[in-house]
Order: sequence, then structure tokens, then C-alpha cells
Amino acid sequence: MREDVESLDIKDVTANWVNAEVLARQIDERIKALADLSDTPLFFGRLDYLHSPGADRAEGAQGERFYIGRRHVHDHDGDPMVIDWRAPVSQPFYRASKKDPMDVGLRRRFGYTRGEITAYEDEHLSDPAEAATTSKLLQQEIERPRVGPMRDIVATIQPEQDEIVRSGLGGTVCVQGGPGTGKTAVGLHRVAYLLYAHRERLARTGTLVIGPNRSFLHYIEQVLPALGELTVRQATVDDLVTAGLEVRGTDDAPAAVLKGDARMAEVLRRAVYSHVSMPTEPVMVVRGSRRWRVPAYEIEEIVRELLDRGIRYGAAREALPQRIAHAVLVQMERSGEAPDDRVQDAVARNPAVKAVVKQIWPPVDPAKLVLRLLTDADFLAVHAEGILDEDEQKTILWAKPVRSVKSAKWSSADAVLIDEATDLVQRTHSLGHVVLDEAQDLSPMQYRAVGRRCSTGSATVLGDLAQGTTPWATRSWQEALAHLGKSDGVVEELTAGFRVPTDVITYASRLLPHIAPGLTPVASVRENPGFFDVREIGGTAEVVAACEELLRHEGSTGLIAADARVPALAKALTAAGIPYLAPGEETTAEARLTLVPASLAKGLEYDYVVLDEPRAVVDGEPDERTGLRRLYVALTRAVSGLIVTHTAPLPGALAE
Repeated sequence: MREDVESLDIKDVTANWVNAEVLARQIDERIKALADLSDTPLFFGRLDYLHSPGADRAEGAQGERFYIGRRHVHDHDGDPMVIDWRAPVSQPFYRASKKDPMDVGLRRRFGYTRGEITAYEDEHLSDPAEAATTSKLLQQEIERPRVGPMRDIVATIQPEQDEIVRSGLGGTVCVQGGPGTGKTAVGLHRVAYLLYAHRERLARTGTLVIGPNRSFLHYIEQVLPALGELTVRQATVDDLVTAGLEVRGTDDAPAAVLKGDARMAEVLRRAVYSHVSMPTEPVMVVRGSRRWRVPAYEIEEIVRELLDRGIRYGAAREALPQRIAHAVLVQMERSGEAPDDRVQDAVARNPAVKAVVKQIWPPVDPAKLVLRLLTDADFLAVHAEGILDEDEQKTILWAKPVRSVKSAKWSSADAVLIDEATDLVQRTHSLGHVVLDEAQDLSPMQYRAVGRRCSTGSATVLGDLAQGTTPWATRSWQEALAHLGKSDGVVEELTAGFRVPTDVITYASRLLPHIAPGLTPVASVRENPGFFDVREIGGTAEVVAACEELLRHEGSTGLIAADARVPALAKALTAAGIPYLAPGEETTAEARLTLVPASLAKGLEYDYVVLDEPRAVVDGEPDERTGLRRLYVALTRAVSGLIVTHTAPLPGALAE
């Protein structure tokens, strides 16, 4: 199929060079999408239908056989050989069961080793004599060692995951999922499905995946290309809101919490529209020998109407001269003239009209506005009255004056405020679909920033309330969806754990009553209980020894520690001659150990993990609850085994 595309000759099929460039680019993207992946088989399953899908199921009707794979594959005659996993005919591969066989007589799973078929497994779903069993191949695939970046899960998608993946484009879905439930993979596969089902629409409107940090995005960046989807943009929230703005400052926790509070949206709205003033004098428009006078009260009516409509500040500012010009045209028509649209545009550009518009509705620079709010106590007090009390206003005010926008040391929270103000002035471009991962760590104002990017589209929100590690972490998904502007979104919960071994998740779940009471603990479906050990040690030499012990196993190893302890551990590893990587760097045969600061562990996974000094992980956060949540994240990164090492006493919540 790739060779067919590469051999296309477009010299005589395009009308001009522009069409030729567009077509050449599309062909190039198609060639990239058809690239071979050496260890990735073209098909992983087979469905034998009792009857041809969509055909009359009369007695004696013939069935049909389909091979299911990551991509649609056809032969030289165009006949399908492998059906895309997203096609409707492929759905029974994920949903069919003994209770509901969905007209499938046989479902076959293929097992692979480095791209070569090594096994297969059959289920006769419509045979009442055959008992339902757990798929061994499915279990082996789930428990296969994790080396390198995140991989797709098309061969192992479970029925409850498939329902979310195939949910429609029109609705927003929020997925609450504990560690190892596959929520990130589900979100990425939903994007792939939506691009398949609504390709033309999403090609126009665009799709975006938002992750918590660059390491995480690097970890997941190969999933969609492996499924043939190359056009999905990936970014962090900071990437979205800091375009052209240099972030050099940081906020303490109280200031960051307040700046991220949804109440700041109203403070900003008041500040922006405070620039509008009512006219005190009429406007006189001179055209030729005639003068046309629009009285102040009539202009005031126009201004109040624009304010009442609630449209963007900038859009209203652009509409005002046209509305004043229209009032002039009405007078012209009454005097017997017959002006047209060109006359109205000319009047709108008249110096007198432009001058009065500048006086009544002056331009607003969003960054300068936010800078004034954060540095001018009187200006803030006027617009925060009844919203923020005096102590709260003092909390967000900058201690030192700043000369200009460029010299200001903006923080990430400040950038979100500027983004909000920018949207008040000019509407933010909306995409067709946005996936928001690790959403539990976003502030209300960050949710609003993401919501603006899908105001006319839909979203997939992914997260775990128990893993919220910011002082402003999400308290409920209903509240989060409201800030996102998607109050009608559906909340789904995934509770089956495919990544974390039973013994490890059971130990980590001791923290749940302290960090997220009411959440359903994850139930591991892995048959292998995993390796788990808690060791009281004397120093870093024993941490290094634990790493060496786990590196004797196949797969990747992560050493997770409180951020403050990372330099000392790095020094110890170097002294022991053990090569190590930073989060997001791809493991190799020579370097399979990654040294991970606890603050960057979220979303990552390793076959084996050494967790150093749980007490230090907890103490590294502003409060006990946030610290215990950070510890819960660190405890649940292991796929096959976990060693917890400590010199200080363990947190009380773990000892219970």
C-alpha cells in the first residue's frame, strides 16, 4: 500500500502549483502514516461471524471472517485483508461475550514475540458447551514488561474501556480511573477512534492532547502515530497560555491558589469593562457640505446595548463605529439620500467617529491589565470588591513594583490570568476535540483556559481524584466539568487495574481513606501478585543495592524519590557505576534505570520501582494531604515489583 502511494505521479492531475503542493503534502503524510513498525503486527485478532454483518440472517446464510488490526490493509485489487480496529464490524472483538456473542461464532487472539506470531487462542462464543475462560494471551499482553515509551492497547481493550473509546464526538466524557486502569490509553484511543469516525470534521477543527508536563508527553507521543494518526497536537496547559510570554517567576501556595480561583474571572471581567465610559458630547460627522450630528444620549444607548449583549470587549469595540455610522445613515435616508454599505464603512472610518470610539471604548492590553491588577492595590480593590477580601487581595499583590510587562517575572498562574483577559477581549479559537489528562491537578482558572479551547467542541477529561497533588486539586468532577464549561459531561469510572500488581495496589490503597474518602479502590486483574517488599535501611548504599537487585530482572526500573533527595541519589548511582536516565528519556539495553523526582512521577510506569524514603516524599509538599497524594502516585508506578526503602519512620497512614 505504501509503495502504491509512493509511485503516484501527480504531474498531470493538478491545475496549478498550489494544488500540487497541497496534494504532495497529503501524499507525504499518507506515506508516513503507512510506515512499517518492525515489532508491531498488522493484525492481532480474528472474528468468524455466523452471518455476514448486515445481511439477512436466514437459515443457511453464510458467515464471514475478518482479521482485526491497527490499520486497514487491502490487497492489490482493493479487497480488505485486515479491518481497522475502529470499524463497526470490529466492535465484537472487544464487546462480545458468552452472554452476548453478537453473532460471533469464533474469536481468535494472536500472540506475538517481536512481531512474529507465536501463539493463538480461540473462543467459541456461540457454543453453549464451551465454558467462559480468562484469556491467557490477554493476560500475558497485559503483564508484558514495559520498556520504552507507552504503547497502544488495541489488542487488549476491555469492554468497559471500549464503551468510552467509542462514545460519540458530540458529548464530553470524564473518566475517573485509579492507577493502572488504562485511563490515559483510553483517552488516546478515543482520539484515534474519533479521527476515524469524524475525520473530515476534525481535520477542519483540529484535535489536541493536553498532558501535565513534557516528560509525560514524550512518554505517550508514539501511541497515536503507531495507530496511523499523525495530526494530533500535544501540549501542556502552560504551553497553551504562555504563547509569547516568558514565565520566570513562581508563586507561593496561597497566592497560586487564589490566582487559580474561579472568582478571578469576575475580577478580570470587571477590570476589562471598566475601561468603557459613557459619552458626554455628541459626535459630528462632516461629509462634503453636510454635517450629521449623533447626540450623546443616542450613542449611550448604543454602548449600553453592546454591554448588555455580553459580547467580547474587542468585538464590541469593532461594532461600535459601525453602529454609530448606521445612526448617521438613518439620518441620511430621512433627508432623501440613498447611502449604501460603502458609505457606512466610510463614516465608520471618519476621524470624528474613530476619536469618540477611542474615548468611549479604548483598546485594552491583557498583559498590562493583569500587571496593573497585581501591582496597583487601589485598582485591584475597586474590581475585587465583594469578591476577594482585603487579606486575599494582599496575598496576590506583588511586593515590589514592576516597570513594564517585559520586565515582570510572570508565574504560570499569572499567565492563566492573562489568557482569561485575552479571551475577554478576543475570543479564543476552539478545537473540535480536546483530551485533558491528569486533570485532577488543574485549578478552576486552568480548567477555564482549556474549556476555551473546546468551547464549540467536546472533551475527554482523564484523571484520578486520589492523585491530586496541587494545593488547588480538583474536589469533584462535577465541579471540574462546570469550570470547563461542560456541565452536561458524563462521568465514567474505571476500577479494574491492569498495570499495578495486587500486593502493591493493596498497600497503596491504605492511603485512600486519608486522601480521597469515598473513592472505589482499584481491583487488580493481574494474575501475578508481583514482587513487593518494605525495607528499613541504613543509608543510600542500600538504595543503590535495591536498584541493582531489580536491574537483574527484564524490563525497566525506576528509582523514585523526593525532589530534594535526587542529587544525593544521583551521586550515589554515579559512584556505583550505574547509568541512569531522566524522566521521559527512552530506556536502552545499557541504561534501564530512570531516576525520577516524585513531582514528575505522575503518569509514568516502570516494570520495577524502588521508592526511596516515603516520609521525605510527604514532607516535600505544603501539607500532609497533598504529600500523601504524592506518595500514592509514587507507590503506584510499578508494573511487576516494588521495593520501599526507608530510614525515617513510615507515614502513619501506611502503618495502619
